[in-house]
Amino acid sequence: MSGALRFMENLLSAGVARGTPLLMATIGELLAERAGVLNLGVDGMMLLGAAAGFRAAYQADSLILGLATAMGVGALLALVHGLVTVRLVADQVVSGLGLGFFGAGLASVVGAPVVGATGAPRLPMIRVAGLSAVPLLGPVLFQQNLAIYLGVALIPLTWFYLHRTRWGLVLQAVGESPAAADAHGFSVARVRLAHVAMGGALAGLAGATLSLAITPGWVDGLTSGQGWIAVGLVIFAGWEPTRAAWGAYLFGAIRRLPLDLQGVESLPLFRNPNLGYFLDMTPYLFTILVLILANRGRWARRAPAALGLPFIRGQRT
Repeated sequence: MSGALRFMENLLSAGVARGTPLLMATIGELLAERAGVLNLGVDGMMLLGAAAGFRAAYQADSLILGLATAMGVGALLALVHGLVTVRLVADQVVSGLGLGFFGAGLASVVGAPVVGATGAPRLPMIRVAGLSAVPLLGPVLFQQNLAIYLGVALIPLTWFYLHRTRWGLVLQAVGESPAAADAHGFSVARVRLAHVAMGGALAGLAGATLSLAITPGWVDGLTSGQGWIAVGLVIFAGWEPTRAAWGAYLFGAIRRLPLDLQGVESLPLFRNPNLGYFLDMTPYLFTILVLILANRGRWARRAPAALGLPFIRGQRT
């Protein structure tokens, strides 16, 4: 196999793997925002899910318990945000920021006893017989961790839920015109709380995917701010799961680049011995670029009309 092909194979395979936790968190935030609730605490939920999930899996020697714990704590943390913003009509930005800081702090406390611990069960690798040996496509699509297949399955499932099910259409109605949805007999508060909790569960699962599969183990700051990137990718995706997948996997591939290019001493126009620092910046520069593109011309997508707006029955917003 040529060096270029090997480089692309490693880059794409790692991009899909590293992009999967980001995809899960992005889809979770997408569901919450479709309901009209902005949650800026995604990174905190991911961190708490990673810490609690790894600790539960390590201490109970149970992968299933670890995943369930991660999703449970993520959903509970998101519900706090939901209750504060939906029931108490608090500012969603302030509540979300507070949630993020609280989740990060609590994750440090929960994960402290297992920092550096090894031996926890991991999500297994799955190799599809025959197809995994196909050059380029095999390692990328058919020789991946179970979490990656779960992430891929989320894409069509979320699209089908949003566009082909009754409750998905109700969700969109609540996000666009909560007063109209309320007039048709749907509980705006329940729909919002349910989808905020779903978003939290997916953020917790994303964190557990990091600590139990992608980078097994727990250390403070494990997410490296990926929760914030997920919030940005929802805008890039135009609140659609298929575009969210492209953004997440592309971001994952770009995060891999610093590792693949670590032997390169310089690039054109950037002959700097500290090139590694520049390469570490590329994923975040890319995020800024795609957000700019997402708000220009044919790339632009309109946010749900009621996003960030409280709903009080009988009161105009």
